[in-house]
Amino acid sequence: MYPDNTLTPREAIRLCALGTLAESSITNSIPMAYDDLAHAVRHFVSRITGPSLELMGESIELLRFEGLAGTAENIDTSNPMLVITQAGIEMLETLLVANIRSSSSDLNELVIALKFRFIHHLTKIKQLNQINLIIEVCEIELARFEDLHDYHNSDPGHITGWLKHDINRLKTRLEWLLEFKLRLET
Repeated sequence: MYPDNTLTPREAIRLCALGTLAESSITNSIPMAYDDLAHAVRHFVSRITGPSLELMGESIELLRFEGLAGTAENIDTSNPMLVITQAGIEMLETLLVANIRSSSSDLNELVIALKFRFIHHLTKIKQLNQINLIIEVCEIELARFEDLHDYHNSDPGHITGWLKHDINRLKTRLEWLLEFKLRLET
């Protein structure tokens, strides 16, 4: 993790892999083939961030080496069936509760999407803490864009129109997050 307890690109991929494996082995009680896990991670990450070599460098094999994933009984050693281990579940929770940088980036979008995809693996109080964190990040980003808009309000050109678009997008996201939090609290 970075010094501010936010995820590195490698850890975001690890979160995706462990969460996907947890969904298969815990939620569905089915081991997941190595190749299927690698494909699922690539598919999800590339749909959020676009193709990125930086984000695709994490090897699923490292999860096995570090004891975060184990091999289920199967004959095919070229495409082993994997299950998440207790250490993997603990790492999944650690990654899920990591901070989020207060900036707009592809990595932030990926981390937030992953938190929403796997947040149900956390206790209710930890889920609410994560939603509060995401709300705070959204509020900070909205304040930055509103400040920039106000500063350039009299500029010629079209920057204020673009900023208004982003401000409206952030306000809509914030409204959705607040409604989601209310649903989660009940």
